[in-house]
Amino acid sequence: MKYRRLKDLPEDLKPRERLHQYGPEVLSNKEILAIILRTGSKGENVLELAERILAETGGLHGLAGLTLPELQMVNGIGPAKAAQVKAALELGRRSVSLDPMSRPTINSPADVAGLVMEEMRHLDREHFRIMYLSTRNNVLGISPVSIGSLNSSIVHPRECFKEAIRRNANTIILLHNHPSGDPTPSREDIDITKRLIEGGKILGIEVLDHVIIGDKRYVSLKEQGIF
Repeated sequence: MKYRRLKDLPEDLKPRERLHQYGPEVLSNKEILAIILRTGSKGENVLELAERILAETGGLHGLAGLTLPELQMVNGIGPAKAAQVKAALELGRRSVSLDPMSRPTINSPADVAGLVMEEMRHLDREHFRIMYLSTRNNVLGISPVSIGSLNSSIVHPRECFKEAIRRNANTIILLHNHPSGDPTPSREDIDITKRLIEGGKILGIEVLDHVIIGDKRYVSLKEQGIF
């Protein structure tokens, strides 16, 4: 596609004008991201930039999984654009969490895996996250705890339970991915799980499970009888 400035495009191709005329529902992910970014980069208008970002990060799921520093490493995204994108994603996440009826209910490890599989199986490093549940097993949220190397995660118990206390979570589920695609738990995975279970007992927050995400496969340490 030949580079053209956004203002030179026909009105019916400009994302902001399309939003005003037809509503946000008709916009593609590329167009919505273009509105958030506001401006393009060298050699790219904002629509071209948005399209490339989505392609390079693995779509909306991949984009949502990036940290602020990781966003800034994407060509064409500086500190300001990274902050805009991260803030917009967080606003969307919070709007969903306000409605109890829209919160998924967890009844099995398969429910957990179903929520995070498509995003986490593509990550190239170990991401350790916590899923927070209400007394009715509704998902209150999922927060990142650490990003490790290709084969390890650095997990601090205080980080795991700090957000659980703030959210008034009844139970938590530990989550992390294996970039190799094989979700078989390592000795480190088991040791971390047992340590966090003990920490949860002291705080009165039960660690319900530890689900490891592989490539279209998962392992529940609870189902495996490891704890």
